[in-house]
Amino acid sequence: MKKKPIKITTETEALFPESDLSVIKRRLIDSSHDIVMNDPDGITYQHSVLCQVSLPYKNPGNHIRHWDRKQGKARIALEAGRILNPATNEFIDIGLPYGTKSRLILTHLNSEALKTGSPIIDVESSLTAFVKRLGVNGNGRDIRDIKDHLSRLSASTIRLGFIEGNHALQVNTQIVRALDLWLEKGDNQKVLWPSTIQLSEDYYNSLVKHAVPLDERALAALSHSPMGLDVYSWLAQRLHRVTASKPQFITWVALQDQFGYNYGRIIDFKMAFRDILTMVHSQYPEAKFDIDGTGMTLKNSPPPIGKRQFLVT
Repeated sequence: MKKKPIKITTETEALFPESDLSVIKRRLIDSSHDIVMNDPDGITYQHSVLCQVSLPYKNPGNHIRHWDRKQGKARIALEAGRILNPATNEFIDIGLPYGTKSRLILTHLNSEALKTGSPIIDVESSLTAFVKRLGVNGNGRDIRDIKDHLSRLSASTIRLGFIEGNHALQVNTQIVRALDLWLEKGDNQKVLWPSTIQLSEDYYNSLVKHAVPLDERALAALSHSPMGLDVYSWLAQRLHRVTASKPQFITWVALQDQFGYNYGRIIDFKMAFRDILTMVHSQYPEAKFDIDGTGMTLKNSPPPIGKRQFLVT
């Protein structure tokens, strides 16, 4: 695919004021230049199943308690959970994880666990590096929002299924095994994090076998768009597995089923998806694919994180 000027999607325009759009575009341009010129400073990871099937884009509301997605040989089933409110001593419903923050938090937790070789992740006691890594300002509202997404991830039951050869493998678990889900404040009234977060053993063991390395700069640049994060992760785990002599064709109907389930008309999805691809390609310049009126053709491409970069990091 030839390089095109970075374009902000119509979906993004509806979510951000014009002043913020210029910030997003500048971030995409700066990151694209850095990715072309320099090796990554940081590598983050996503589970291979979650590179193929995704969390909801928008908040589905607390009344939606289940979320199922499938694509090819991968499938995810999420079930929203309940948490105990210490003020009322009653369990309350909490919604499903969704949007960019849940995706970024999960890749951060994945990365910390894999880098340390332990499902127990140290988290600093106040705002510091954790939220800065997510590109969050660090004010009280943002921190409460981050903790809400972390709580949704923690309380949800997740079932990851995939086919390997003639075997069907399934992991039934919670991503996070233990976490203080309620806000605490220190003497200076700053919102505090728990000292540790522990991933469940089943999820961690599956992640070790099925982690896909991603460029942190690309995730940060695409952090305004959940579809952009999903398409980037999908191409990162898919393109290097395409046979060089046998490109893979995907119809528009299949692409909409995977990424555009929130679009009623395929013509609207096509417009948005083309714009998303332009942004993603700016962050993954070695990705090779063609797109036309019939669908998308994937071609063998090096992954965004090369083996040498992965081993050095």
